[in-house]
Parts: sequence; structure tokens; C-alpha cells
Amino acid sequence: MSEDITTELIEVLHHAREHAKFLRELGVENLALNFASEPDFSIKPEIDQAPVPLSHLPAVVAAPSRKAVITSRAGADESLFGELGAPALAAAGSSESLEQIWHDIGDCTRCGLCEGRTQVVNTHGNRKARLMFVGEAPGADEDAQGKPFVGRAGQLLTKMIEAMGMKREDVIIGNVNRCRPPGNRQPTLEEAAICRPFLFREISVIQPEVIVVMGNTALRNLLEVREGITRVRGRFQDFRGIKVMPTFHPAYLLRDPSKKRETWEDLKMVRDYLEANKPRSNS
Repeated sequence: MSEDITTELIEVLHHAREHAKFLRELGVENLALNFASEPDFSIKPEIDQAPVPLSHLPAVVAAPSRKAVITSRAGADESLFGELGAPALAAAGSSESLEQIWHDIGDCTRCGLCEGRTQVVNTHGNRKARLMFVGEAPGADEDAQGKPFVGRAGQLLTKMIEAMGMKREDVIIGNVNRCRPPGNRQPTLEEAAICRPFLFREISVIQPEVIVVMGNTALRNLLEVREGITRVRGRFQDFRGIKVMPTFHPAYLLRDPSKKRETWEDLKMVRDYLEANKPRSNS
């Protein structure tokens, strides 16, 4: 076998392994091959999806990092991507830093969102926070300033945090996607699947006690449930051993202020949980 053919085969195998990793991140376990035509992954075929480099996939382990692990209410048949059949994994503590994760992200061009964004918007806030907020994607103000939740929705989120008796500096805030989608549209499944492993890695580094997921995109990408926020909100869920409270996105509250009361009820549950489980002082 010639050296050129050997090199080509190695490259093909390398890309095949990377693509298999990408499909696994989407939740695909079995793939039927049809050699008469291109495979259909039930994802918009007009998008040319580049494989995700192996170094950018999250590292997970099966052992839980906390004493108490709360079972999610979502069963396998409720998964966003169908029956996964795999046991829940724990968000083990990570030895890497947020800077290392952000360096891996770099000036990201992994999906088409890079074409219209001004800059990548990474997670921002207290790196030792007990409470983390996760939204959908940056908007115009976030894209311009390079920080999550700094526009009108971000100002409302700040008021919500202060109403809980906390300051914005006490928490950490991020999004599933780090680039602004055109027209502030919802990120596609492909775009979210490419970006969310970085969020998972950040969660492993930060190890928050509670994550508040705001809106359907954050809910479905963290918990992989079919149900929407309206049906799931107000009940603690589980993400790899970490408590998760789904609630409405601040941008939605700006459009429908009547939902503020329900959102406040959700946040009070989070506040009360953190207060009841406050770490003991060493003094």
C-alpha cells in the first residue's frame, strides 16, 4: 500500500471518529447506513456541519461528585433526542480552568453563527458561585459588549437576583450558545449541540449547587426533555447531581409581565434551598 493511500485512510478514519463523537453528543446511538444515498440525521440538510474536534468534547465520569444525587423527573421516553438508554452521568469536578476552556473556544468558527457575530460571549461572573443562571444565546447588546445578559433582559435578571437577596457579583451567568443568532432567532439543534459541551465543561469547573435554566432552549439542552418551561417550571430537576430550577427567560417576562409572579415563586424556592443548605462557617 502506498504512503499516500495510507495517509488518506488515516485521515478518513480520523474524521469518522470525530463525526461519531458528534453524533453521540446529539444522542444518536444507532445509525442505519444507506449506501444508495447520503444518510439523513433528521437535521436540516442544507447546513454543512463540520465535525467537532475531540479536544473540545466534555470529559465525564460515572462517579457522582456529590453525596446526594436527585433523580430527574424526565424518563428515557421524554428525552429530546428519543430513547438514550444511557445512565445519568455525574458532573465531576474538573482540573482545568475556565481560561483553558475559553482558549479552546478561541475565535470560534465551528458553526455558521460565527459569520454574523461581533464576538464570542463567554460565561461571566463569580467563579465560585453557588448559583448559576443559563440562558439561550447572546442578543445585540451582549454581542456588542462581550458579556451575557447586559441588555434589557439582563437588567431584569439583575433585579431578579437582587430580589433574592443576592448581588449579580455573587452568581455566574452564561448561555447555551456563545454567538448571537441572526435576528435573535432560536439556535438550531446543530448549533446548540456544537456549543453546549463548553457549557458542560464550565459547569464541571464551577460546580454550582443550583442552576437556574431560563427558557426552553436552556431547559432542553441541559436536561434533554420534551416538555416546555410552562409544564416543568417550579420543580427542581437534576443535571448530573446538580439541582436545576427551570423558569421563564427574562426576555419572555418583558413580553408577558404576568409571568413574573410564577418566576418569583421559582426563584424563592432556589433562594430558600441555598439558605437552608448554606455552608457552615469555619469560625
